[in-house]
Amino acid sequence: MRARIDQDILIIHAEDVPVYKKTGSVVRNSYFWALKSISCYAGRDTDWEFDRPVWLALNRMLLAFATSGYLGDRETQLEFPVEIPIPEELRDVSTWE
Repeated sequence: MRARIDQDILIIHAEDVPVYKKTGSVVRNSYFWALKSISCYAGRDTDWEFDRPVWLALNRMLLAFATSGYLGDRETQLEFPVEIPIPEELRDVSTWE
């Protein structure tokens, strides 16, 4: 998921956030609701925002879903632009584009 940081807010690109589907898989829908529940802003067709106090929880959540084997790296890994340093709280689930 393409990500960036602006004023201690982690922003995930709108095209990369999970999508809720009424008849979708339980894992993907659970992933959607779990991420949405800790975001500080998660509007429809907009970037999702996560404030710094939840970054550790986000890290743990992404690790849990990644190790489940149901979701791929593109869905559970944060991709930062090369010029942005990855915060310590997110290093386990992050890479550079």
